[in-house]
Amino acid sequence: MAERSFHRYSTSFPVGRGRPTDYVELGPDLPDSLARRLLGDLDGKRVLDLGCGMGHGAIAMAKAGAKVFAIDPDPIQIDATRDLCETEEVVLETHEGDLAGLAFLQPDSFDAVVSVHALAASAELDRAFRQVHRVLKEGSPLVLSLPHPAAKLVDPFDDDPDQVVRPYFGGEALGSGPSLTHPHTIADAFGGLFRANFRVDTLLEPAPADGVLPQCFVMRGRKVGN
Repeated sequence: MAERSFHRYSTSFPVGRGRPTDYVELGPDLPDSLARRLLGDLDGKRVLDLGCGMGHGAIAMAKAGAKVFAIDPDPIQIDATRDLCETEEVVLETHEGDLAGLAFLQPDSFDAVVSVHALAASAELDRAFRQVHRVLKEGSPLVLSLPHPAAKLVDPFDDDPDQVVRPYFGGEALGSGPSLTHPHTIADAFGGLFRANFRVDTLLEPAPADGVLPQCFVMRGRKVGN
């Protein structure tokens, strides 16, 4: 099958401009109450935003009273996060680094971890999940969203946007920059969480507001053991 254009939801600069900063938007067309329901009360909690992009979600959690540590591998995103923090008059910690390289963080030091579509750009889900498990407190949640694997089957900008142009399984990474997407299936994410010793208690495939194919899926896993 021929390679086609590919775009996905991202909180990264510049495509992430205009995202809300009063709630954590987990993906396209998702209600503002979803992250609050999955994360619970964040007041006084220490939260890691894994792949913060421009920092919208991190700022929203800080506004909710959380002590937020925001990490992103792209220095442009970290600079954009700091600029947005200044605009929103919010203080949080930022760090430029690999999303699967959290060895510099103390174990059992976070009450929650959030990752909004950012792990789509990582080919190392298992490694990232193991690192997240290490830094989370026991019983605490990892809430993540990823592009739905069905969304990459079609090219919405093609003359026939309903035509299947890519395989569901396998294939090379798609897009570049904020659109870089490795072909992670739901089974990849669930299996990776299971192997890293998370108990998955939530799996959502929200129906799109416009269109046929779901654009993302959302999971919550809670750390089991140490």
